[in-house]
Amino acid sequence: MSTTVAAGQSIGGIVAGAGKPESVRRTGGAGRRTTTVLLSALSVVLFVVFVFPVYWMVSTSFQPNNEIRGLDVNFWPENFTLRNYETVLFDPGRTPFLPAAGNSLVITILTVVIALIFAFLASIAVTRFRFASRRAFIITILVVQMIPGEAMIVSIFRVIDGWHLLNTIIGLTVVYVATVLPFTIWTLRGFVNGVPVDLEEAAMIDGCSRAGAFWRVTFPLLAPGLIATGVFGFIQAWNEFIMALVLNARPEMMTLPVWLRTFLVANGTTNWAAIMAGSTLMAIPVVVFFLVVQGRMTSGLVSGAVKG
Repeated sequence: MSTTVAAGQSIGGIVAGAGKPESVRRTGGAGRRTTTVLLSALSVVLFVVFVFPVYWMVSTSFQPNNEIRGLDVNFWPENFTLRNYETVLFDPGRTPFLPAAGNSLVITILTVVIALIFAFLASIAVTRFRFASRRAFIITILVVQMIPGEAMIVSIFRVIDGWHLLNTIIGLTVVYVATVLPFTIWTLRGFVNGVPVDLEEAAMIDGCSRAGAFWRVTFPLLAPGLIATGVFGFIQAWNEFIMALVLNARPEMMTLPVWLRTFLVANGTTNWAAIMAGSTLMAIPVVVFFLVVQGRMTSGLVSGAVKG
């Protein structure tokens, strides 16, 4: 009897409230649409805020220097010119662009490759194995990451000088690897920790060896982490200025950030248009590198989980 009454009350409550869901759905739908519009508008504003400096740099690189220094603000180059790029690339009275770009490219590629190899092995060790100093090693990585490089610049200079590696690609690469490595290890550790060990065990049950299970199943799943940390290492090594200024001061060994500094004139007129042109050329390799690897960041997420 009580069960029948309770069921009748519940059914009656649903019937009595049958008129409410329509208005509730309309109110909820309007609220969601309003939220969507506001979030979309906020996204557009943030996009403009972050993209506008890049657009301003590129637009300024195509304007004459006298127009840049004038009082009128031009959001589009009225007198379009390529003279700034000619100055950057072919000015005989200035350190050439191509040797500096070559130095930066070689040092950056070596830094990324070496850092990824060591960071990959270290992240596997601290994630898959248990050893006595494992926790101390992880804490040391965090502590080293917190120390600014400028605080150790004198010590680094004396060490590199003692190794006779000043004004060399190898010396600056060693410093960059030491700078990038702590963050790279910490980031890759999170990716390795996120891949279940059960995948390797399942592959071993299917007949793979331990090494084969790792390279055929686990390693493809780590590709997004390797690429993400590689992008970070590429950007950090490509844009680093202080260490390159101190360790590679000779004109023939300059990297691009140090080379760009040569356009600044202390007691004269700085050619800001040429600086913007040089900055635009500096940004191109980073953009190209990201466009090349962005597709692989997504494809690597699922490629290793497919049993073939």
